[in-house]
Amino acid sequence: MDALDLTLLTASLVTFFVVIDPIGVAPIFAGLTEGSSNKHRRTMAIKSVLIATVVLFGFAYLGEWLLNALHISLDAFRAAGGVLLFMIALDMIFEKRTERREERAEAMSDADESIPGTHDDISVFPMAIPMLAGPGAIASVMLFMNEARGSLSSQAMVFAGMGANLLLCLGLFLAIGFIMKVIGTTLAAMITRILGVILAALAAQFIFDGIAGALLGGG
Repeated sequence: MDALDLTLLTASLVTFFVVIDPIGVAPIFAGLTEGSSNKHRRTMAIKSVLIATVVLFGFAYLGEWLLNALHISLDAFRAAGGVLLFMIALDMIFEKRTERREERAEAMSDADESIPGTHDDISVFPMAIPMLAGPGAIASVMLFMNEARGSLSSQAMVFAGMGANLLLCLGLFLAIGFIMKVIGTTLAAMITRILGVILAALAAQFIFDGIAGALLGGG
């Protein structure tokens, strides 16, 4: 391992930890899957991390070409993701998601009594995109791959840093169900509302960053 590889490994570990924020997204995953069965929660955890991994690998090699081909800026992607996240946050705060989950769960339980819990598929949106493979992570992997261009060992270091953080997310997602069960239903509902407010703030920040980036880029 040469100096460049070591630098890329360290930088990617730190950068992806900041932009993916495993500690921050784990409670949001818990809030979005609150009331789900353990099996469904495990499925969502694995699917969300796998999908995010595929998306980041894809953007690592094809991201710059794809965005240019579609004439889409990363700032536009960031702002659009923020709007969608804000809608999810409002549902969490006012328990609209809970109402829909309960209605859907009742309908499915009537059809098959062996099906417990709720079955919302949050693996693609919002967990994989934009929570895990968001604009920050996409921009980071594109930047690091540009620096590592032509060197397979350097590219491997970038993916090692990214993969370590995604594995950390997976571990936290798989353990968060037990943690929330220990906390209890009432406290979990309160936490869900608090996380909804935090998610709304995060969504607003995505929108502001997208607008600011577009204005500065246009200026």
